[in-house]
Amino acid sequence: MTAVKDQIWMKDQEAENENVSEGVIRRIKSYTDELMVVENRFSKGAVGAIHSHPHTQITYVVSGKFQFTIGGETRTVSAGDTMLKKNGIEHGCVCLEEGILLDIFSPMREDFIH
Repeated sequence: MTAVKDQIWMKDQEAENENVSEGVIRRIKSYTDELMVVENRFSKGAVGAIHSHPHTQITYVVSGKFQFTIGGETRTVSAGDTMLKKNGIEHGCVCLEEGILLDIFSPMREDFIH
């Protein structure tokens, strides 16, 4: 089942896997017009290419280890860490140890909905 806007309950096993790049699987969890939660599963060595978008984004590291670049600054992050990426700020990552990132976007990412 694909996440549906304003859906109150979303069971983990119902989230669809979408291969977005080599070693990266996106799973849309819940969303409204104002907010979206997306789980990204990374294999070791997978890359989240440097990009920007007109959304504020907070990323929570659920598991694994990543090297993140945000606004030209690079740091290593691991489980429990969070990163804030304001709209228009370039950011990307490399997965150092297999892991999961949870992204929260405001407003929701219309480009993620098919």
